[in-house]
Amino acid sequence: MVAAGGVYLIGSAFGAGGIGAGPSTTVVIAKQSIPLRHQITSADLDTMKVTGTLVNVYSNPSDITGPGLLAEIQIAKGSIITSDMLARDVNLISAGNAPAYLPLAKGYVAIAIPTGEQQGVAGHITLGDYITVIASGTVTLFSTGGVQAPGPPRVVSKTVFTNIRIIGLGPAVPNVQPASGATTVGGVTGPNGGLTSSLTIELTQCQAEYFTWFINNMQLKYTIESPKDYGAAPTDPDPNCPAITDAGGVSNILVDQKYKFSSL
Repeated sequence: MVAAGGVYLIGSAFGAGGIGAGPSTTVVIAKQSIPLRHQITSADLDTMKVTGTLVNVYSNPSDITGPGLLAEIQIAKGSIITSDMLARDVNLISAGNAPAYLPLAKGYVAIAIPTGEQQGVAGHITLGDYITVIASGTVTLFSTGGVQAPGPPRVVSKTVFTNIRIIGLGPAVPNVQPASGATTVGGVTGPNGGLTSSLTIELTQCQAEYFTWFINNMQLKYTIESPKDYGAAPTDPDPNCPAITDAGGVSNILVDQKYKFSSL
């Protein structure tokens, strides 16, 4: 693996005196062996002091865990972590080296959702972006009986999901530069965005049930969040839906209880 050439192992080179002479520098190292495609967490990382000049290194674990970076190669315990070992999105990892699974947190699933030019911000949504979802429809969807008020049905719109992470794109014309960084990581280039028919998102199975209800019953529109508003990629189960088996089904009554459309 080409990226492996950037691996610095802790050994005699960092013994007394370190590499050459000069001020000491704090670098992030692998506290334990990190597998390919693993989303790196703080438990995987440690820091140490070295002397000399190193390039493409990290000085703070949050520089890696904050953006939710993934291991592009197998990283050995004790290795100094460099930028050419990491990828921002799973689709930027070479398919020839990658196993056939997505780096989902425990209790999370991936689901493909439909999109288009106007629904999906004219193709500007790309890998690693976070989106919000607005649902629009008539309140008759949530009627439990009784006489309807005269006149046209009341139409409501409401934001129903925030901080939904994009982990994959359908067929796309790569013409969008992601707001969160370059599209080439470790010499591997992935699709950048563009008009596409689907987005793959990460969420809990409980959220996936609600999302499926909205797709089937309401009109959805997506907005792109500012990178300054991005949430951290999940690393632990969601306490509101810790296991896939906690999903118990969704109806119009439950949707209205949760999102209160009829009271808008």
